[in-house]
Amino acid sequence: MSFYELTRQLPEISIIRNRSRAMAALDSVMSPDWESRFYSFDSQWSPAEEMASMRDGCGNDYSIVFSPAGAYARGFDHESPMSPHRVTPPVPWPGLFDGVPAAFLHHVSEPAFSGHDGTPRATVCFWRERADSEWRAGTIEALPAGVQDGDSAERLFDVLVDGRPEAYQQFAEDYYEVAVNIEAVRHVYALRPLTQGVVSALNPGVDLADLAEDLTQIGYPVPGPASAPPWRSL
Repeated sequence: MSFYELTRQLPEISIIRNRSRAMAALDSVMSPDWESRFYSFDSQWSPAEEMASMRDGCGNDYSIVFSPAGAYARGFDHESPMSPHRVTPPVPWPGLFDGVPAAFLHHVSEPAFSGHDGTPRATVCFWRERADSEWRAGTIEALPAGVQDGDSAERLFDVLVDGRPEAYQQFAEDYYEVAVNIEAVRHVYALRPLTQGVVSALNPGVDLADLAEDLTQIGYPVPGPASAPPWRSL
């Protein structure tokens, strides 16, 4: 799957944000230890930005920043032939960041998304401004003849793009090596407030009260008046 095929499969920003929060909330239940989690969401990444992230523990990761301007995404597959480390000194793949809007340019050099030498850690990049009708990517130079990237972009974003609770269930059963209750996953994907019953169905060793800090960080919906900024709609 090319960048362009990937972006054509992505829904609008609000849906991606909702899926990301659901996946992070589920991982907070499945793994009380943050260091062992696959998916995270920081609703307080900056005063005006939220960030969804994935890290697989094998050197691959992605970040999606949500802001009033829209959403900016980058991902890194350490085995991709488009890795900046394919050459010395490392440089981003030609065209990867072409056309990044001014509102998102600061993310290209963001230290959290860069290596120790300041080189952007990215093998995929795409974005969508609020007024856009679709996700966009740069004019990326094609790989040399005979070189394949192994669908690295698809692998990084597979559960997010799929969008079905069943996709998360399959991932979690493989990653956490336990049976995962699909009805509990559907409850969280619908962003319904968590109950102890739902939490216990996912992980009997976790108490709902112990998740309060994580759920606040994620911005997972709780009963009561909404207090999020207007651009952060459910």
